[in-house]
Amino acid sequence: MKQRISTSMIVIGLIAVLLTGCSAMETAGTVRNVVEDVAATLPTIIAENTAAVETQAIAQEQPATTAFEASVVPVQDTTTVITGEAEAQAAAQTVTPPDLDVTTQEQFFIDLYQQVNPGVVSVYMTTGGGSGFIIDGEGYIVTNNHVIAEGGPITIRFADGETKEAELIGADPQADLALLKVEAAPGELTVLSLGDSDALQVGQYVVAIGSPFGLESTMTTGIVSGLSRSLPVDGTSLTGSYQIPSIIQTDAAINPGNSGGPLFNLAGEVVGVNTAIESPVRANSGVGFAVPSNVVKTVIAQLRDGGTVRYPWLGIAGGTLSPDMAEEMGLDRDTRGVIISQVTDGGPAAGAGLRGGNPETGLGGDVITGVDGQLVDEFDDLLGYIVQNATVGQTIELTVLRDGQTEIIRVTLGERPAEQTQQQLPQQFEQTP
Repeated sequence: MKQRISTSMIVIGLIAVLLTGCSAMETAGTVRNVVEDVAATLPTIIAENTAAVETQAIAQEQPATTAFEASVVPVQDTTTVITGEAEAQAAAQTVTPPDLDVTTQEQFFIDLYQQVNPGVVSVYMTTGGGSGFIIDGEGYIVTNNHVIAEGGPITIRFADGETKEAELIGADPQADLALLKVEAAPGELTVLSLGDSDALQVGQYVVAIGSPFGLESTMTTGIVSGLSRSLPVDGTSLTGSYQIPSIIQTDAAINPGNSGGPLFNLAGEVVGVNTAIESPVRANSGVGFAVPSNVVKTVIAQLRDGGTVRYPWLGIAGGTLSPDMAEEMGLDRDTRGVIISQVTDGGPAAGAGLRGGNPETGLGGDVITGVDGQLVDEFDDLLGYIVQNATVGQTIELTVLRDGQTEIIRVTLGERPAEQTQQQLPQQFEQTP
């Protein structure tokens, strides 16, 4: 069939050449004779071509089509123009791409923005500002601690331009979160819901809305670039340093002024609070960080109840076990878990009998591979579970590898010691006030 179609095209092409290639010296009669001869052969060629297509259609128990229709092959509710049997076979094996209708995508993001933007606010202080969002119809607003840390009057500007003075209910430097409250009538405010940050996947679309550089109600889009990141806590305790667990990394543009603003999934749920960027120039470089919504739920509930947050505390220092470390300790290289390098004297872990490693190498200590029946592959798994799912005074079960043998050790969590002084984030991390 491919040869016959090609023959038809050659014939038609010959006509075009003859018609357009005539010199001024040739007579119209000569051209007419050639065209008439070629035209006389066309019905025969077309009939042969159509008959071949009909024969093939009958063999496949499909309706007969014309030669042109046969070149259009439907693939999973899409229409792809294909010429030739080889190309058609290749198309049938191709995975159908997602709907790429630009107008549909545009309207989706327009609708999403109009749905959630009324719940996003700008937070203004005497010395600067940031962003925030409404989580309760009674007037409760979430933002970053570092946005309001310098103190003074707090002014909230809503998406419709209205402003209200806000009261600070409580702040938590260790998660860099703060809870504010404004006076509001029932039904006056647009409330945003908190989603499940544990359900996020790398590659998932996310949307940030805030006030970068003071430009209110700015929307940026991107994807989840990474999960289970950690940010150092903005403070140092008497017994060591801490990290905010399960941090979300995104390439959605985050800039100064976005701090405290929401990071949304495409369902319009807040899955994170935009907090910091990694940048040598204090502007977006495609690496932004957000405190996960599941940490927000835990912290905000405590701030609302008492204005302070109590963190459960295990009392160890350690890190993720690497293949080389596992091999050096006589374990399989594919062993995963958290190796304990040091146990804090007088802490919960010490009281339960957990063991640290060699003071010089950090090796040889207990390796935590599970907590309350959940696998622990890396340090953030353990830290995230304790912060998001446990409480002070709760007893947890740790699955531990000790000298190559598995043991179950029960530990009653204490309260994380209070901070001693404020400290700056490492230079490569910039908070976005």
